[in-house]
Amino acid sequence: MASAAVAAPAEPVTRSRTGIPSWVWALPPVAVLGLVFLYPLGLVVQQSFRPDTGGTSAQAYGDVFASAAFREALGTTVWLALGSTVGCLVLGFVLALVIAFVPFPGGKAVAKSIDVFLSFPSFLITLALLFVYGTVGMANGLWTDATGAAEGPFQFLTTPWGVLLAEITYFTPFVMRPLLGAFSGIDTGPLEVASSLGARPARIVRQVILPEALPALAAGGSLVLVLCLNEFGIVLFTGAKGVTTLPMLVYSKAILESDYPGACVVAVVNVLISVGLYGLYRVVSRRVGA
Repeated sequence: MASAAVAAPAEPVTRSRTGIPSWVWALPPVAVLGLVFLYPLGLVVQQSFRPDTGGTSAQAYGDVFASAAFREALGTTVWLALGSTVGCLVLGFVLALVIAFVPFPGGKAVAKSIDVFLSFPSFLITLALLFVYGTVGMANGLWTDATGAAEGPFQFLTTPWGVLLAEITYFTPFVMRPLLGAFSGIDTGPLEVASSLGARPARIVRQVILPEALPALAAGGSLVLVLCLNEFGIVLFTGAKGVTTLPMLVYSKAILESDYPGACVVAVVNVLISVGLYGLYRVVSRRVGA
């Protein structure tokens, strides 16, 4: 018996109307991305293996990882990012809940203004907090005028708690925006039924609203965590002494100490952590459909 093998036809190359393969059109944006982002990143990685003495060595990684300054900066970065994320989730959920379900004059205008806050630079929020709670800010000024004291009681902005407050203030709208979108799609029927059956507001929130808000909370919290890990302007503008995060350590090593290999090592670590968390953020967003 003879059998003839029939070769499967090759898949045709997709072409545009001009006859040029479609993949050719992807080359310009890929080239721009490589030139603007990947090439500088590659130089940073390369410099991290180039000690000042010349040659190629991983000694800079050993020196940085063994230093107490790096471990302290890593710990400070992580706890500030986690603390800010938790604060943003709690505050953002409460504020979005009030805006979406508690009728009050101007509620729709407030909801729409959230997008405006997302466009503000981080240093602007920090500057506003300095005007209110700074050493010579409004709150301390009112206190000294009323009591005659030499200085006011609000001295926390130059501490880690001041950085935490500034980050929560700035990043909370990043949680509120997806939450407001999620709340707008909630059917009010179950809420009315639960209320008519005598369910308390706290129980309605816990058993009806919160399950619907979990996808938006997960997506918003993951995004805020990534952004807080890379925040530089807030820490710099608060002038918090003794608060050194990984971005601040990069600045310190590169600008103040001229230790470029060490700065590149810290930058590479920061990028790896950020990319890993961003990947987690994308996975969470995709799974929850946010």
